Amino acid sequence: MILLEILLLLFLIFCALAAVRTKNLLAAVIVFMSYSSVMAILWFLLQSPDLAITEAAVGAGVTSLLFFLALRKVNALRGVDEDER
Repeated sequence: MILLEILLLLFLIFCALAAVRTKNLLAAVIVFMSYSSVMAILWFLLQSPDLAITEAAVGAGVTSLLFFLALRKVNALRGVDEDER
């Protein structure tokens, strides 16, 4: 169990650095979504299911959806917007 927690923590560090360092906004949103999902798993492993559900719903769900909508609004998702023309 300790090994799993260490691997998840290392993945969190990797995701945090990748989200900051990436130039592609869509990739940054996807990395942020994976960060929130792993954080929800860690909250569950720390025996805090209420925080795990909240992190999964808000962090990986609603926030990511709002980021995708914002990217579409500012025309950062080129593939989607070109199909509509």
